[in-house]
Amino acid sequence: MTTSTTKSIFWQGFRDGAPFVLVVIPFSALFGVLGTEAGLSVFETMTFSVVVIAGAAQFTALQLMVENVPTLIVLASALAVNLRMAMYSAHLTPFLGSAPIWQRALAAYFTVDQSYACSISKFEREPALTVPQRMAYFFGAVTPVCPLWYQFTLVGAVVGGRIPDSFALDFALPITFLAMITPMLRTLAHVVAAVVAIVMALICADVPYNLGLIIAGMAGMVAGARTELWTQNRKVAVQ
Repeated sequence: MTTSTTKSIFWQGFRDGAPFVLVVIPFSALFGVLGTEAGLSVFETMTFSVVVIAGAAQFTALQLMVENVPTLIVLASALAVNLRMAMYSAHLTPFLGSAPIWQRALAAYFTVDQSYACSISKFEREPALTVPQRMAYFFGAVTPVCPLWYQFTLVGAVVGGRIPDSFALDFALPITFLAMITPMLRTLAHVVAAVVAIVMALICADVPYNLGLIIAGMAGMVAGARTELWTQNRKVAVQ
């Protein structure tokens, strides 16, 4: 039995999501800088961030657009990078699926790496939470993230040309994903999927149009699924 109120759960989520501010600020500012350097106006850069709100996919699409890659490849690459959102949604559905539709619609828009990572960890750790409490935690976790994503995209787009190269804002991208993914590697299947994807990404680094990223992601998913299946079969055989 939980004694937490919906309000206190919201602030728990806020506190858990707050550390991501350290990487969201440089990450979003970097996108603003690169967006305008790629020829987008400030309005177009902001529209990109508000509508898509998917950092890695935005960077992928932007880079391919700068390289004048065919539109179909740009869309396919961005979609492939963002396919993880489908997995996030599927994983969150058992916990949030019975919420009112307008809440689920908002949650779908604000499902980003940070809100998913915080929420799924909380939900699995505390299964007694009610659906309203889960929703409160989810929106609490995303509150310190998304508004700053918009704000610092604008800052980067407006003042990007004056940010010294020595600031090295591009460190934020790998740091963000390392911080989120490392605690989630909790099973052999997770580790195998990550290792295979990394190795394949290095092997396929020279594949045109960054398609090596798609190949590596698919290889990682297949390896992880096969490992999970092998693990389950082994448990059944032992029993």
